[in-house]
Amino acid sequence: MTKKERVIAAIEGRPVDRVPSGFWLHFPETCFHGDAAVQAHVDFFRETGTDIQKIMNENLVPCDIPIQKASDWKNLKPFHRQSPFIVEQVDLIKRILDKTGGEGMTLATVHGIVASAWHARGGSAGYETGSGLLAAHLREDPKAVSYGWEIISDGLAILAEACLEAGADGIYYAALGGESYLFTDEEFETYIKPHDLKILKAAEKSPYNVLHICKDRLNLARYKDYPFAVVNWGVYEKNPSLLDGAALFPDRVILGGLDDRAGVLVDGSEAQIRDAVHQLLHTMEGRRFLLGADCTLPTEISYSRIRTAVEAAK
Repeated sequence: MTKKERVIAAIEGRPVDRVPSGFWLHFPETCFHGDAAVQAHVDFFRETGTDIQKIMNENLVPCDIPIQKASDWKNLKPFHRQSPFIVEQVDLIKRILDKTGGEGMTLATVHGIVASAWHARGGSAGYETGSGLLAAHLREDPKAVSYGWEIISDGLAILAEACLEAGADGIYYAALGGESYLFTDEEFETYIKPHDLKILKAAEKSPYNVLHICKDRLNLARYKDYPFAVVNWGVYEKNPSLLDGAALFPDRVILGGLDDRAGVLVDGSEAQIRDAVHQLLHTMEGRRFLLGADCTLPTEISYSRIRTAVEAAK
């Protein structure tokens, strides 16, 4: 089987010659854009041997309109197909695919509404300690925040559609906001979920979309009726186990299993990596499963470690 055939067969519940795998990381900042970004993706895909080629997205929703107080969200301006962050990401996808063709299952990263709202607020750094600001703004001025998030989600819907048109096989939707300590269930249902669903609807022509539910202490049940084929979350971050998640999403494919920041893949020997993979395959036997990690791996990790995990699945 080719890599792409293997992933599609696993998602569709057909026999595979081995369990497919997908791992990814953020490349150094010098490889965020241009030729360096293209080559970094190609090198990673080929040197690690992964079946899934996830195209990272460092072309974030811009933070060019200062958002310091809740009412500032109403100052955001609509995005369109020629907005630079969309044009540059689409160009990156096309250039990578020109080099790798259909070697693997290509997923284009789209940051979800909460992540992108955080980016629009002032960039990517500091979410772990500062994300409460989003909830505070929402509670202070829900009308202004809702307006701003509508603008952002409209832009992300355009991006998702454009990524598929550029040749991506599916969307890797990186969702935030499911943390049980951040937004209440009612806030999530009213102010976050509709935007998530709008963006995912824009990507509905692909049957291979992946939902990544990021961060810790997640209420996974908030995502039960989202439209996606594959789901991934951090099982090592005070979250439900793979088996618990599989029970919650019985008709979806589970992706993950290995810790992304510690544990055998990052610190263990080759033998320990192989043993961990074999144990995972035993645990998930009989279920539709793709081998991967909780989230992005450390930028500096040796690619040989990832290849060891990929080959252990054979």
